[in-house]
Amino acid sequence: MNSRIPIEFIILREEDAPTLQGRLSAAIVRAILESRARPGARLPSSRRLAESRGISRMTVTLVYQELISQGYLEAIPRSGVAVAATVPHRRLRTPGIRTRERPLEWKGWLSDHHLPRRIIRKPANWRDYRYPFIYGQADPRLFDHSAWRDCARRALGTRDFAELAADRYGADDPLLIDYICSNTLPRRGFNAAPDEVLVTLGAQNALFLAVELLARADRLAVTEEPGYPDFAETLRRAQSPTTFLPVDGMGLNPEHLPENTRLVITTPSHHIPTGATMPLARRRELLERAAVQDFLIIEDDYDFEMSYLSPPAPALKSLDPSGRVIYIGSFSKSLFPGLRIGYMVAPAEMIAQARALRAIMLRHPPSHLQRITAYFLALGHYDAHIVRLREALKRRRRVLEDAIARTPLTIEGAAASGGSSVWVRADAECDSAELAWRLREASVLIEPGAVFFENPATPCPQFRLGYSSIDEADIPAGIDLIARYGFT
Repeated sequence: MNSRIPIEFIILREEDAPTLQGRLSAAIVRAILESRARPGARLPSSRRLAESRGISRMTVTLVYQELISQGYLEAIPRSGVAVAATVPHRRLRTPGIRTRERPLEWKGWLSDHHLPRRIIRKPANWRDYRYPFIYGQADPRLFDHSAWRDCARRALGTRDFAELAADRYGADDPLLIDYICSNTLPRRGFNAAPDEVLVTLGAQNALFLAVELLARADRLAVTEEPGYPDFAETLRRAQSPTTFLPVDGMGLNPEHLPENTRLVITTPSHHIPTGATMPLARRRELLERAAVQDFLIIEDDYDFEMSYLSPPAPALKSLDPSGRVIYIGSFSKSLFPGLRIGYMVAPAEMIAQARALRAIMLRHPPSHLQRITAYFLALGHYDAHIVRLREALKRRRRVLEDAIARTPLTIEGAAASGGSSVWVRADAECDSAELAWRLREASVLIEPGAVFFENPATPCPQFRLGYSSIDEADIPAGIDLIARYGFT
């Protein structure tokens, strides 16, 4: 006689899904998996389950039909519905009796893989805070959701499906590559052929690939202090000898580069985190030194689209006559961070090596996401989005600066062309990490500054304020709270 799944095992939970059908579907799947139900185990009748849960019988019937199509259930003629033999992700009991074994000592296996020391941490529930001054998060009110859905329908339609469903064996979406080559890069002052561009899972993935290919124990790397933590951690993982070069109001100073420099990682257009822009004279000097001293440069050109106060400076890559600059860009910050679509531009020889290395890890970023992004760019939605974003950030920047001007807080760095964050200092005796912790009680989020330094001061009074995701009307009150807590 076949067993049954008790009706009390099917528990609806509000957090499982926004719809009743979704919650019921999740409850049934959970009951099947957690009870380790065998094929043939009967489900309650649709009438009985509907009555017990106070829902319509039609809802139960629709959910049963959906789970049949997914392989969780099967219809038994004149006998109702039962667990199918094709249940995905079935959890079966391990046969036999397991003896107690000594746990494996993982420390020895992972001894050469240390966890990062410098990580920018944002609470997962940052949206629950009234004053989220954090960088890199999108404001959904500024995004054209209907346009994105239209592009998704195009990408997932019959016309494109066969192409996108195939394994590209490391190749990228030609539509996205074409847009990057014909539109994005010329806006930054240079051109590239398709075989000189690689699509990546965001800028971090591009940075990892570049460092993996170029960093060695006998090559000194130089990056900025303060600077983006991922630069330091990627070089550390590669066991690369690294010099952290202090920056000034014009970014990294080429005059201070060590003679044996072989690799430089820099953010010349918008320095992280101060926002400083490297002037043209320094850019040319950096390239001249690269030729004389024979080193390469990785340029992270993040946030160049956020130039609403003045035109963006041309990319360092646009001044590079010999191919020494590896250029990294991303659509994740300008669209939404969860997209994770970036790109790397370099000579064809390096891109071929990077493509092979990427293929070992993930073949290529998901084809449908590449195609959706390509449509969003090519159909003009991206340009319209950037116009809206710039206008909103321009207003928020003005409100932010006015609010800070009325407090003892000091703006130590802000991108002259725009950007979406500012570098701020509180009282000299204030530690920004402790300040951030205390501000949470007032529903305020800031980014403490110590994480941007390899050797931070103690205490570290600097911190970063992002304004891409905070409501314009909430900025003054949030700044007042920061000043109150930061000068006590």
